[in-house]
Amino acid sequence: MASSSGTSSGSSLLQNSGSEEDLQAVMDQRKRKRMISNRESARRSRMRKQKHLDDLVSQVAQLRKENQQILTSVNITTQQYLSVEAENSVLRAQVGELSHRLESLNEIIDVLNATTTAAFGAPPPTFIEPPNNTFFNPMNMGYLNHPIMASADILQY
Repeated sequence: MASSSGTSSGSSLLQNSGSEEDLQAVMDQRKRKRMISNRESARRSRMRKQKHLDDLVSQVAQLRKENQQILTSVNITTQQYLSVEAENSVLRAQVGELSHRLESLNEIIDVLNATTTAAFGAPPPTFIEPPNNTFFNPMNMGYLNHPIMASADILQY
């Protein structure tokens, strides 16, 4: 620093240079703070970006797992469909075969009826085909094989 015997112009130069140094120091300190703040902000930004990337990777893994489960389910359903379709084809063929057999049996019955009529001169009793419901189902007509018994209680009226 300057002595008190120095000129005023010299002391003002020292004050100006001191103020400039102080100003430069303040500016350098602000610059350092801004740099530190920017670095911290960039670090937080990188962390957010990494977390977002990790979340997306996790979501991709979850979606792939769900996709695999759906694909497995579709494959199982397709196999079941093909199995049922094959079974339906077999059943359709059996229906066709049984229908053909029924037609053949009906033709045999017609021939037998015609032969009986020609041989005995009277038409045989006709067979009335029952309606197609469960009441007349032959499997449900077990009671027809049992003789009908009359009881004395019925005859009192």
